[in-house]
Amino acid sequence: MTLDGFRDQIDRIDDELVDLLGRRLHIVREVALAKKVSATPVMQPARVIEVKRRCRERGSRHQLRGEFIETIYQAIIDEACRIEDDLLRG
Repeated sequence: MTLDGFRDQIDRIDDELVDLLGRRLHIVREVALAKKVSATPVMQPARVIEVKRRCRERGSRHQLRGEFIETIYQAIIDEACRIEDDLLRG
């Protein structure tokens, strides 16, 4: 395969990743509304630990470093919390 072919594959995967993040954060917005109704705190430490553990485990099946997965998921969780905070304050 040519370099352009590899780049095209990477670009398609990047598009999928961004689309999936958009879908995930759309659900976060729905969760925020449910938390607002039930007066549930935004931060759920046990859930954060479980998500990171599960994703680290899945990542290891693809030979992804645990620290890499932790970094990615911390950024995703931080953004999710920011979205939830914004919606709960508004």
